[in-house]
Amino acid sequence: MDIRIAAYGVIIRDDRILLSHWNEHGRSGWTLPGGGIEGAEHPHTAAQREIREETGYEASVDRLLGIDTMIVPASKRHTGAAPLYAMRVVYRASVVGGELRNEIGGSSDEARWFGLEEVPRLKRVSLLDIALRLNAAEPLDGVPPATGG
Repeated sequence: MDIRIAAYGVIIRDDRILLSHWNEHGRSGWTLPGGGIEGAEHPHTAAQREIREETGYEASVDRLLGIDTMIVPASKRHTGAAPLYAMRVVYRASVVGGELRNEIGGSSDEARWFGLEEVPRLKRVSLLDIALRLNAAEPLDGVPPATGG
């Protein structure tokens, strides 16, 4: 089994979320800015690098939201003869500098801000929904979200 570890940033500002359009091997969808860890790179560093590469923004990585895993069967992979174990490290992040631009020559072809209300209508990868659930479960100020009762 092959293993891929990747890191992503949930960046929400003024009820808008920053997304990257993944477009590779004939498949596409909106997702979080992020991607594979290179060599011995720490996931925190990888998230910052990938956000910069895919969006043009410098980002602070503020807190770990969670880790998601999945197995991609060999028959669903574009390359590789073995199944892929994918570990996706999801952080909450913030823009601290830079200017919005699209990635050139990578696996994404566009970066854009969307209103959170637009997300359900987008063609998107499953990671985006998972990350939004993780983000909603984590308080912004250290106080757990209120529950009904």
